[in-house]
Amino acid sequence: MSPLLSGVITFTLGAYGVAILIALWRMLRGPTAQDRVLALDLIYIIGMLIALVVGIRYTSDVYFAAALLIALFGFVSSAAMGKFLLRGEVIE
Repeated sequence: MSPLLSGVITFTLGAYGVAILIALWRMLRGPTAQDRVLALDLIYIIGMLIALVVGIRYTSDVYFAAALLIALFGFVSSAAMGKFLLRGEVIE
């Protein structure tokens, strides 16, 4: 791996770490439940991106499968939380 790519991956992972901390702060401090759900969705997305970048770093397909699972569970949980906040129930 080239030194440039290694440096870019390190910088990217650091930026994602800062973004997760900011989203975590919003999730804990959000004034409404909608803000908290949106922050949790952002944390799922950043977690998926971290898995993809680590997969590129180590050239392993396992991380890409993990990123796919994170995206799937993130979408389902966001849809369930949105439905719960809208109607007050998840299962009809």
